[in-house]
Amino acid sequence: MTRVHTQQSLLEHYVKKILAAPVYELAVRTPLQPAPALSAALGNQILLKREDLQPTFSFKIRGAYNKLVQLSPEQKARGVVTASAGNHAQGVALAARELGIDATIVMPATTPELKVLGVRSRGADALLHGESFPFALAFALELAQTTGKTFVSPFDDPDVIAGQGTVAMEILRQHQGPLDAIFVPVGGGGLIAGIAAYVKYLRPEVRIIGVESEHSACLQAALQADQRVVLPSVGTFADGVAVAQIGAHGFEVCRFCVDELLTVSNDELCAAIKNIYDDTRSITEPSGALAVAGIKKYVARSAARGQTFVAIDSGANINFDSLRHVAERAALCDAPA
Repeated sequence: MTRVHTQQSLLEHYVKKILAAPVYELAVRTPLQPAPALSAALGNQILLKREDLQPTFSFKIRGAYNKLVQLSPEQKARGVVTASAGNHAQGVALAARELGIDATIVMPATTPELKVLGVRSRGADALLHGESFPFALAFALELAQTTGKTFVSPFDDPDVIAGQGTVAMEILRQHQGPLDAIFVPVGGGGLIAGIAAYVKYLRPEVRIIGVESEHSACLQAALQADQRVVLPSVGTFADGVAVAQIGAHGFEVCRFCVDELLTVSNDELCAAIKNIYDDTRSITEPSGALAVAGIKKYVARSAARGQTFVAIDSGANINFDSLRHVAERAALCDAPA
């Protein structure tokens, strides 16, 4: 079997899983919203996929529910454990509550209080452990082994990836005209893998451009090394993507489906948060603004004009007391809009 045939088989496998994913029992179909001010400033049509409007204010509910709903009755009875910087945690907590499953969530000690409260308010047990996601992950895996609970990966699982891929299914149904590129935030790789698999199978001409924080660029490092690597440290400003190693399942898709990768600074994220606010009056978390920051960098570098770009606005779980810092840094960053 040729490599191309193997790759097509993998994409077809994911497309079937995405089409069958019962995410709408809990998730909602989010709008694909024009960003007029940003579009005018950049000379391109910018559309925001508003995943910040999900019940848990993040796309993560899709993958979490798709994984939990497919567990066996025995697995549901034993309960689940996961590790998360916050958005997957809230998705698992809500999905578990709806399905009557006991959930334990391990979160880094640096997790914003808003996300910890979001988990506990949905009935899950939140345990704070370690300074960053890798430490929380190791503890959660250990907990799963000792308790017999099922570990639910925040990104490195085919069912989770398929759940996130429903974002792409909606985009292609909502916008059937010319589409030049979809810009996707990258943390552990579940979202970009699901989107890339679906889009490259159905609309291979659409470019998939990943955007990482320069402080946690684990996919870029893996692609450069042609294998998954562990970053020695990660920054936590964009806590939703503060991941040290790309997921194995996601990397399998990304290595041949992602057309380009960009990295952005914290200041560029702050400016993008302001851009999104100016167009939507919504406040995005730093990791949620990655795609818009990436589009701005891409347009500045390529001088693209008259194209249509989609940015995944992936989440809005930001602590209110961090907004002053965001506003100050946005003012200092030379934003084009």
